[in-house]
Amino acid sequence: MITLPETAILLTAAVIAVSLFRLMRLSSILGYVAAGLAIGPWGLNLVGDVGRLSQVSEFGIVLLLFIIGLELQPTRLWVMRRKVFGLGSAQVLMCALALGAAAWGLGQPPVTAAIIGFGLSLSSTPLVLQVLAERKQLKSPHGRAAFGILLFQDLAVLPVLAVLPLLVPRDAAAPHGSWGVELLKLFLILTVVIIGGGRILLRPALRIVARIQVTEVFSAAALLVVIGTALLAKFAGLSMSLGAFLAGVLLADSEFRHELEADLEPFKGLLLGLFFIAVGMSANLGLLRLEPLTVIAVTAGLLAIKILVITLIGRLSGQSGDSARRLGFSLPAGGEFAFVLFTLAARQSLLDARTADLLILAVTLSMMLGPLMLLGYEWVVRNWLTAAAAAYDNIDERDIPVIIAGFGRFGQIVARVLRVKGISFTALDNNQTHVDFVRGFGNQVYYGDASRLDLLRAAGAQTARFLVLAIDDAEASTRTAIVVREQFPHLRIFARARNRQHAFSLMDAGVKDVIRETYGSSLEMAASVLEALGESPAHVTEVVRRFRGHDETLLLAQYAVKEDEVKFKATSREAAEQLEKLFEADRTTKVE
Repeated sequence: MITLPETAILLTAAVIAVSLFRLMRLSSILGYVAAGLAIGPWGLNLVGDVGRLSQVSEFGIVLLLFIIGLELQPTRLWVMRRKVFGLGSAQVLMCALALGAAAWGLGQPPVTAAIIGFGLSLSSTPLVLQVLAERKQLKSPHGRAAFGILLFQDLAVLPVLAVLPLLVPRDAAAPHGSWGVELLKLFLILTVVIIGGGRILLRPALRIVARIQVTEVFSAAALLVVIGTALLAKFAGLSMSLGAFLAGVLLADSEFRHELEADLEPFKGLLLGLFFIAVGMSANLGLLRLEPLTVIAVTAGLLAIKILVITLIGRLSGQSGDSARRLGFSLPAGGEFAFVLFTLAARQSLLDARTADLLILAVTLSMMLGPLMLLGYEWVVRNWLTAAAAAYDNIDERDIPVIIAGFGRFGQIVARVLRVKGISFTALDNNQTHVDFVRGFGNQVYYGDASRLDLLRAAGAQTARFLVLAIDDAEASTRTAIVVREQFPHLRIFARARNRQHAFSLMDAGVKDVIRETYGSSLEMAASVLEALGESPAHVTEVVRRFRGHDETLLLAQYAVKEDEVKFKATSREAAEQLEKLFEADRTTKVE
């Protein structure tokens, strides 16, 4: 077991390293790995026994596989079938062949080369998804493709982990039917978990626990499900991760899916953090000192081959050149399952210890370099490759009454209403991809930064009457409002505010017509709920009118004292009390 002082050291290292990496806008996983490098045998050597930590932290992978299984609803897989089974299978197959061929060419036996090729073809699901989420690219074309590929990788690793024990060389004394016994075990465990565990025991047991309505008991039951299925798989000689994954798949379409995921998420996050710390601690930095050129060559070869192959797959799948390259630079690093695979292969003598250490170190370095390479590619694209292509559109000067700055979902709705009434407008948006997409539907949209004075003049700001300020970014929206108020004071601004603080910034810029983006729809929904509860339409209209008037008064009052935190809170409390009195009065004089 890990001692209490060692636990304190691990937590201290994690807090410091992850905080520093997040301040540098890098992935927290890299922070965990760096913490392991710092306190491990090749660093300060504060925690010596990596084996004990690995035994505990590997359960994080088990929990990760269980939660991945929970996400694999049949309907979701069907919707994403092309990206998951098309792109995903192509990526794993082509990368495994290329990397395996390289390993074979360097003298590894065919079976070992196949294991190396497959292990290096995998990427880190938590690392890639976190990096894409932090950069708001999960919903981009390359982000969706990366998610599908990662999902297939998670699926593909399971049969390999299950088959790996079957590849262990048998000595002459081993019975000839041993392979048959292993396969029979695999079949029996799948039958027991899927039919017996899932349908007969698992769901009914969870329903009984749910009726107790004690949160910690349900959390304990969730952990028991994962541990029980993992131990059952281990008893059959299979991977614990495989058992946990199967249990997750069985519960993917059950009513407990979200509750199980929410209960296990804190354990998964903590144990995965420990796993990556253990990865950093177990990285044999002595190899980097003794054979630096070999380590650098393997790491560079891994990154280069995966970038080239994945970019090629992206282009063949119909993605644009930039999107395909972004996909390639999103997935070049190795993944956490490579550590599991190479460690198991080394234990079972399928891989010699030195090669396993070399590969684990190369994967570790690739995971630290991968996100940096994506940042570097984006910097090159932003500063070198798109300078000519990103020139703002020339706008034909014409008399129009309305300019729409920001043509996302908010601006598009305004534009559609204006078009229905036959009112002409000029729309500006500074996202080239967004502009191209919207133009494909016949919209007149120009690529340009609405805060630029020359572009506003070209858009007709001198003669226009209204500016619809619908820019999503709060800082850019406020900057545009300031420019317009200074240079075109006659132009009335209707500004979209993301929240109260954004509204205050716009009001500071002199904007009087501020529309909070979710405010109107929230009131509309509240009105619908009241009517569904039996309130008369007239009374609902009056309630909403009172609330709207009160909230607008409160907004102005808070704006007046927004710099004074004490007064701001006092104003909010007073306003809440006044609103409560208003509704209390309505109970006695209900409007019919």
